[in-house]
Amino acid sequence: MDSTDDRDDAAWNRQVRHETETQRLDRNWSNLLSELRVVQTGVQLLTGFLLTLPFQQRFQDLSDTQEVIYLVTVTCSVTATMMLVAPVGLHRLLFRQHALPTLVATGQRLAIGGITVLGFALVGVVLLIFSFVVNMLAGVIAAAVALLMFFGFWILPALVGRRSTDNAPTPHETT
Repeated sequence: MDSTDDRDDAAWNRQVRHETETQRLDRNWSNLLSELRVVQTGVQLLTGFLLTLPFQQRFQDLSDTQEVIYLVTVTCSVTATMMLVAPVGLHRLLFRQHALPTLVATGQRLAIGGITVLGFALVGVVLLIFSFVVNMLAGVIAAAVALLMFFGFWILPALVGRRSTDNAPTPHETT
């Protein structure tokens, strides 16, 4: 969100919700933390699962290509975990520093980045599992379907939602 969008959002919240800037930031931070609680559990379980795989007996049966897929997938999953946990650490480091605008803006960027990288980790997991259990072609097809689902469930609705809100009246047009 650029500064114009942020100003429009703040104006809308003042007019419609009767919120001060601090109330808006508090609500945004609370919403972000609630969303992170949901996604953190899943990404941490995925990362933990992936980190145990090399200790399984059949791990040595992976082809060289599957090992690369595994390592890229682990990297994505660990990166997603770090990005999705980072806002909480940032909050601790900035506690009582009156840095709520920084926390909300940075937390927003980290959450979007973390969810994006998580999507790629999930695609990698699908590729790895299908290629190992069936064959590489099945893995590529399943990963392509997972990638389409990622865009269809996560990215496309957000883009459509943004486009529809871009056409919504601004606060001064609604009165």
